[in-house]
Amino acid sequence: VQVVESGGGLVQPGGSLRLSCVGSGFTFSWYDMSWYRQAPGTERELVASISSAGIITNSAESVKGRFTISRDNGKRTVWLQMNSLMSEDTAVYYCRARFRYDDFWGQGTQVTVSS
Repeated sequence: VQVVESGGGLVQPGGSLRLSCVGSGFTFSWYDMSWYRQAPGTERELVASISSAGIITNSAESVKGRFTISRDNGKRTVWLQMNSLMSEDTAVYYCRARFRYDDFWGQGTQVTVSS
């Protein structure tokens, strides 16, 4: 089983990034997918979730209107489109796959918003 994030990097305030998460070794289409983030010295927090059927089930207030989660089960991929980035969005972003008792996490990708 693998959950692999990519797409992080350094971006200026107001800029955009698109994170990708590819799952392998499990039936991706069965799994609810989520993006979390963790900034230094803080707890990991939920950013956005999408159900196996593609319904967005959760989104943090701090990112509403700026971030969009989406998925393509045929590509085994979930994305997080991040627009109007702010310094407060700086964190390691993690992808999570859940189905019944299965709970898989990726290693994370660093997003740094700075001028």
